[in-house]
Amino acid sequence: YQLNGGMQNRYITGSDSAAMSFGYYDTTKLPIYDYLHANGAPKYVIADHFFQAAFGGSFLNHQFLIAAAPPAFSGTGSTRTVLDASGFPRGASGTGCSGPYPLYSSTSCVFDGNTTQACPGVGGLACGDYAVNTVLPWYQPTSTGFANKIRPIDDTTTPMNIGDLMSNAAVSWAYYGGGWDNAAGIVGGRGWTNGNGPTCSDPEGPAAGAPADGDGLHAGWPYCPHYSYQQHHYPFAYFLRYAPGTDDRATHLLDEQDFFWAASNGQLPSVSFVKPLGSENEHPGYASEPNGSNHLVDLIQAVMKGPQAGNTLIVVTYDEFGGQWDHASPPGQGNNLAAHDQWGPGTRIPALLVARSFVRSGVDHTYLDTLSIMRTIEQQWNLGDLGHRDATVNSLANAVSKGRP
Repeated sequence: YQLNGGMQNRYITGSDSAAMSFGYYDTTKLPIYDYLHANGAPKYVIADHFFQAAFGGSFLNHQFLIAAAPPAFSGTGSTRTVLDASGFPRGASGTGCSGPYPLYSSTSCVFDGNTTQACPGVGGLACGDYAVNTVLPWYQPTSTGFANKIRPIDDTTTPMNIGDLMSNAAVSWAYYGGGWDNAAGIVGGRGWTNGNGPTCSDPEGPAAGAPADGDGLHAGWPYCPHYSYQQHHYPFAYFLRYAPGTDDRATHLLDEQDFFWAASNGQLPSVSFVKPLGSENEHPGYASEPNGSNHLVDLIQAVMKGPQAGNTLIVVTYDEFGGQWDHASPPGQGNNLAAHDQWGPGTRIPALLVARSFVRSGVDHTYLDTLSIMRTIEQQWNLGDLGHRDATVNSLANAVSKGRP
């Protein structure tokens, strides 16, 4: 809706925050800018045509990051998105809501459901049984008070995400998540801060005094999520291969503190995904901007000060742009025919490549999206592909070449 065929002119009418969708930060005042322009800093490349993989929010774009597709999920009729003729979410029939614009009707009338619209739906837009907004994983860590939980996606026989492809090819990898040990009950892990029980003791854990299953956040000790832990930011937890008790889960789903340890000790795997806690991920509305921006620099410095800095490429990007306005038309909109499908790409997002091996900084104008990260991994280790989108999207090769001699 907001993209409007590449005209990029519906961001205010398609947002319940109205003109705030045009807000921005002065990049030169961010800690990452100071770090990259200090003496001795590594060189970097900005990818200025890098787009979020899918039309949607954090849940969907985390799934595309690792699986290049939305998960199948039937849910219930009440979870379906209802769209008007222009493709904007609206209230279901009988709710008394009319009109597509939040500016002219109550925002409670905007019903953006967990699953795609029913088929047949508004022409040209995805329909069927797919999860496109937040549903939670079946296993802990999950929300015990959340109704829409998806059963584990069975990837035990057919690879369905980039982790499966890497594991099958013996490529070492890990997904390091902020707060994972506390949320997943990994007592004694490097990120564990909740003592020996029988209750969660970290003051930044579940709401104080809330009954263990009553606040919709946790099931009680040893599942002690940080107050800003967000289950849908840990996409591998939705797949059966990484269920609790499996070797794959123990090997590949780790805490962010494990990342800092591995970086300083030269023990990083071939591929690392790092996702900070909500309070440190720069998300508008609930994250601290100083904490998030400073944390980003801490993550980069952890690699640059470690023994593997010389052969490591760091890719910094974001899951989605949150409905903020941008003038650049994504692939698939208007006359832009770069790689796309019915799911995206969506709005442009920041993307930064940093490497000690770069000899110069630069800007790459290649059309890229979140799946370009997956494509780069696939090509580096000859892993094949998962489907059409990751097979056709550009890799980061051109961007990397901008930093080379």
